[in-house]
Amino acid sequence: MPVDFGTGPWRRHRWVRHAAIAQRRAGRLPPGMRALMWSLTSGLLFVLLNGLMRELSLQLAPFETQFLRYLAGICVMAPLVLRGGWRAFIPKTIGGQFTRGAVHTAGLCLWFIAIPHISLADTTAIGFTTPIFIMVGAVLVFKEPMRWERWTAALVGFGGVLIVVGPQLTGSSGYYALVMLASSPVFAASFLITKGLTRYERAEVIVVWQAITVTACSLPFALLDWKWPSAGQWLLFVCCGILGSSGHYCLTRSFSIADISATQSVKFLDLVWATLLGWLAFGDLPGFWTLVGGSVICASTVWIARREARGRAPG
Repeated sequence: MPVDFGTGPWRRHRWVRHAAIAQRRAGRLPPGMRALMWSLTSGLLFVLLNGLMRELSLQLAPFETQFLRYLAGICVMAPLVLRGGWRAFIPKTIGGQFTRGAVHTAGLCLWFIAIPHISLADTTAIGFTTPIFIMVGAVLVFKEPMRWERWTAALVGFGGVLIVVGPQLTGSSGYYALVMLASSPVFAASFLITKGLTRYERAEVIVVWQAITVTACSLPFALLDWKWPSAGQWLLFVCCGILGSSGHYCLTRSFSIADISATQSVKFLDLVWATLLGWLAFGDLPGFWTLVGGSVICASTVWIARREARGRAPG
C-alpha cells in the first residue's frame, strides 16, 4: 500500500524537508545577498511592529508602552531560552550587552516621546535617516570599505523617501519631529554596537539580552505614569514581543553575515511596506508621489541587491 505523503505526519515532514532545502539554497547565496534578505525581512517585521506600537502609545504612557513591549519580548523568548538551556545564553561580556541596552533605551525614550504626536508617514521618513548615520559610522568605527554602489543606492533610496514624504512634512509638529530626528543617531550607535557584539556573540544571545537590558533600563520611567493594561492591550503587547524579537533577530543575523553598510540600502523598502500596510489595513490608497517615490526606492534596492549578489567583495 503506497504511503500518502500529503496527509498526516508525512505532510509535516514534507514541509520540514522543503524548509531544509530552501535553507541550503539560501546558504549558497553570496553573503551580501543573504544579509540583504535578512535585513529586508526585519524591515517588514518592524513596520508591523511600529503600527501596533503607535496605537498602544496613544492609549498608554509612552514609557510604559516601551517597557511592556520589551517585557513581552522576554516572555516570548523565555521558552526558547529554557529549551536551549540558560547557560547557552550567558554573554561573553555583560558590560557590552548593558551598554547596548542603555544606548538603545535612550533612543527609544526619544522615539516614544515623539511617536504619539507625529504621523506614521513622517515617522517613517525621519527614521530613514538612521541608515545614513549607520553607514557613516561603519566607515569611521569599523573601517568598512564603503563602495560607491552602496553610497549610490542609499542616496537614491533616501531621495525616493523625500519624494514621498516631502509634500507631507509640515511645521505643525516641528518640535516632536526634531525629537524623533534626535533618536536616529542614537539608534545608529546602538546598531553599530550590535555589529561589534556579533563578532563574539550569537544572534540569539544579543536579542535576548537586548530585551533584558532595555526592560531593566525602562522600568523606572514606566513607573512614573503607570496604568494597568486591559486584556486586549496585553494581547497586542504579546504580538509586539513576537514581532520585535523576530525583527531584531533578523537584523542581527544580517549584521553577522556582512558589512553593516551593505545592509542599509534595503531599509528604504520599509516605506513600501508601510504604504501597503496602510492600504490593506486602513484603506489608505497611495498617492501619485508615493507611487513615484516607491518606484525609485524599489529600483535602487533591486540594483544594489544585484550588485551584492555578484559577490564582488566579501560582505
